[in-house]
Amino acid sequence: MKKSALTFLVLLLLVGCSSNQPGTPRSSQTTAAKQPEYETGRVAFQKMYLAAHSWASDAEPFRLQSQFSAGAPVNEGKAGVWRASFASPGKRMMKMFMWSGLVGADVPEPGVSFSAEDSWNPSNSSTRVFNIGFLKTDSDKAYEIAQKNGGSKLTTKDPKQPVFLALDWDAAKNQLLWHVIYGTREDEARLRVAVNASTGEFVRVEK
Repeated sequence: MKKSALTFLVLLLLVGCSSNQPGTPRSSQTTAAKQPEYETGRVAFQKMYLAAHSWASDAEPFRLQSQFSAGAPVNEGKAGVWRASFASPGKRMMKMFMWSGLVGADVPEPGVSFSAEDSWNPSNSSTRVFNIGFLKTDSDKAYEIAQKNGGSKLTTKDPKQPVFLALDWDAAKNQLLWHVIYGTREDEARLRVAVNASTGEFVRVEK
C-alpha cells in the first residue's frame, strides 16, 4: 500500500513538471509583417539580369528605370520598383522584367516578374543594347551628382519632390547615361540631369 502511494506521488510530480514546461513561443508560430525593401539600380538590375538569362542566354539590357513611390528613400538613389528591358539578338525578341520590394495592396508583388515577349529591331536607336560592364556608377551616385547640378534647389523647396531614374545608351555620344528625373513622368519633369554611368561625371542638364 505504501508502495502504491509512493508511485502515485511520483506520477503527480512528473505530470506537474511537464505541464510547467514552456510551450512553443507564439512568436515562432506567427510571421512578422514584411517590410518594404528599397534597392539601388545595380542591385535590382542584378536580380533581373539572372532572370533574363534564364529566358535567353544572350539577353542584353537596353533600359533600366525606377518607379517613384511614396516613402521610397529617393535621397539614397533607391526605389521599391525597378524595370529592366532586355533584348535577345538570337531570338530577335525583347522582354521586360520587373523587381518589386513593395508590400501591400495595389502594388506589384514582391520579387521578379516579367512581361510577354515582343519583337525587337536591333537598328532601333531607342532599344540599343549595352554591355553591363559599362555600368560602373550606381543610381545613388547619379542622384548625388544631379543634386549638385540643380536638383537640390527642388528638393530643398519640396522635400517630398518625386524623383525617378532611367538608364540607357546614348548612341550619339557612345556612352551609358543615367537620367535623374525630377517628377513623376518624363514629359512633365521639372528637371532632368544626365550622368555618365561609367565615370560618374556630370554630363548635362537636359531640362
